[in-house]
Amino acid sequence: LSIYRNWSIHAAAQIGRVLFYLRLIGVVAFELTHWRPMLFLLPNAFEYYFIFYEVVRSRWSPRKLSQREYLWAAAVIWILKLPQEYWIHIARLDFTNVLKGKVLGAPQHTGWMEAIRNSPVSFAVMLAAFGTLIILTRVTIRHFAGPPEHALRLVAPPLPEKIDEAPERDREVATSWRLFDVHLVEKIVLAGFVTVIFAQIVPGVDTGPPKLVLGTGLIVIINAFLGLRRARRNASPESGIGLFVVVVLTNVTVAGIAEALLRIRGGNGLDMAPTIFFLILLTLVVTLYDRWRPVFDVRFAKQRGGRSPENRRRSSRTSRR
Repeated sequence: LSIYRNWSIHAAAQIGRVLFYLRLIGVVAFELTHWRPMLFLLPNAFEYYFIFYEVVRSRWSPRKLSQREYLWAAAVIWILKLPQEYWIHIARLDFTNVLKGKVLGAPQHTGWMEAIRNSPVSFAVMLAAFGTLIILTRVTIRHFAGPPEHALRLVAPPLPEKIDEAPERDREVATSWRLFDVHLVEKIVLAGFVTVIFAQIVPGVDTGPPKLVLGTGLIVIINAFLGLRRARRNASPESGIGLFVVVVLTNVTVAGIAEALLRIRGGNGLDMAPTIFFLILLTLVVTLYDRWRPVFDVRFAKQRGGRSPENRRRSSRTSRR
């Protein structure tokens, strides 16, 4: 969602999306099968790739790198992540415990301060090694990227002027989106997979993945229908928090109606505490997707072979005439 809002390089954004969804698939597969090699085969390269892009953006223009260089960066990060994923998820080793035992020579139950006092020389060598690694990394970045082009910039970049206000986002959605399109599919996959993952973690949730995905999909479709109606009436609030509250109230109402229908039919009803938690989680994902995906679509319309909103409106007026 941050990529959709902030990233200005189409190739980098597409690579990031692929890495994210590959990891999402791996986590879902692991949660359903408990087969740990899934986390090794589909490593979390997205996390470090995201950091890599943001580090570049913080001091240089992201346009400094070509599509091939972003691909190489993703490939190198993928390869470097494999040993870490094996270490954590298959060997099940803790990095800090290994440092404490192998470098400082302290038993696992020993506190860190005591371990450092017992082996001050080893601790100093360890700090020197980490410091050297940081320096080498900085020198390497400077060698390939050159001197920084601007001061440290951590704030997200401004939105494109053509899509930085709610009426403009509404216009893009009303013009380009349909109820059943690729955006709906992506939202169902994104919200459904995240819901399935959390359902394996949150205590007391015994609903199976098929029912979770079905329920999530139905609510996402209802939200998509209402979102299109808001966009066509140009009625979306400018505030992201305001939109979030509106959609939360809508989804809680839908859940309340479902609860009443289940009770009428003699069912057990819904466990409302986890239901509300999942509704808020789902609403957060859907609201931010609907808010920022239009920015991505407008920013990269040419790369995707699409037309800008201005050209679409001009074409529509011409066809009516």
